[in-house]
Amino acid sequence: MNEKFERLIDRAEQLMLRIEAILPQPLSQPDWEASLAFRYRKRSSGHGVIEPVRHVAAMKLDQLKEIDQQKEKIQRNTEQFVRGLPANNVLLTGARGTGKSSLIRACLHTYAGQGLRLIEVDKADMTDLPDIVEVVSQRPEKFIVFCDDLSFEDGEGGYKALKSILDGSVAAATPNVLIYVTSNRRHLLPEYMKDNLSYQHTEDGEIHPGEVVEEKISLSERFGLWVSFYPFSQDEYLSIVAQWLSSFGVPAAAIAAAQPEALVWALERGSRSGRVAYQFAKDYAGRHAGA
Repeated sequence: MNEKFERLIDRAEQLMLRIEAILPQPLSQPDWEASLAFRYRKRSSGHGVIEPVRHVAAMKLDQLKEIDQQKEKIQRNTEQFVRGLPANNVLLTGARGTGKSSLIRACLHTYAGQGLRLIEVDKADMTDLPDIVEVVSQRPEKFIVFCDDLSFEDGEGGYKALKSILDGSVAAATPNVLIYVTSNRRHLLPEYMKDNLSYQHTEDGEIHPGEVVEEKISLSERFGLWVSFYPFSQDEYLSIVAQWLSSFGVPAAAIAAAQPEALVWALERGSRSGRVAYQFAKDYAGRHAGA
C-alpha cells in the first residue's frame, strides 16, 4: 500500500512540474551589464524573455547626413529623457532607408554613458509591454522601448493594446521608459479611398472626419513627438555616399570618381536612400580594398 501511495505521489509531482512549465512565468531580470541593447522574445512555451544583444550595431550621430532637422528633434528629446526632464514618446515615419532606425541606434550609443538602454519589442509582443515596464521600473537606467517598422492591418489586437498603453496607462507613465516607433505609415494603419466617404461637411463649410478616419489617426496622435523623413535628392544621396566611403577609408579622389557608379547602383534599386548609399559604399570599398 505504501509503495502504491509513493508512486502516486511521484506521478502527481511530475504532473505538477509539467503544468508549472507551461504556465505563464513572471518576467525575470536579465544581466543588465551584458549589453546596451536588449530584445524581448517569446519562447515556444509562451514565456517572455529579455535577452541581451551581444553585438550592437555601432552608429554615431555625425555619421548620419542630410537629416539634420530630424536628428536635432530626436537628440533633444532623448537628452531630456536621460536628464530626467519631461520627454515624449516618438513616432518616426517616412520613406524607407532614410535613417529612422539608425538615428535611434546612434542616440543609444551617444547617451549610453548617461544610463540609456534600449529594449526592442516586436509589434506582436506589444501587449506584454506592462510586464516589461514592471521589470525595468525600479532600475536606475533609462529605457527606450523600440519597435521597428511598425504597421497594423485592420483588426490586429496589438493596435488596441498599444493605443491603450500610450493613452496614459501605468506603463506609459513610468518615468524611466519611453516608446520609440518607426513606420513607413503616418497613421500605422492602411488607408483606403472609401475612408474618405465618412467625412462630413457642415453648413458653415467645415470638414469633419468620420469615425473610420478618426480611429485610424487616433493611435499616431498619442505619440507626443512626430518626426517625418523624406526621400533624398540626387545631391543628398551622393553626399551620403561620400560620407560612408570616407568612413571606409576610401580617398577623396576615388570618392569623386565613384559617383557615376553610385548613381547606377541607386537606379538599379529604384531608391536613393541612405540604406542604398551605405550598401553601395560597402560594395565599393570592398572591391577596391588594397587597390
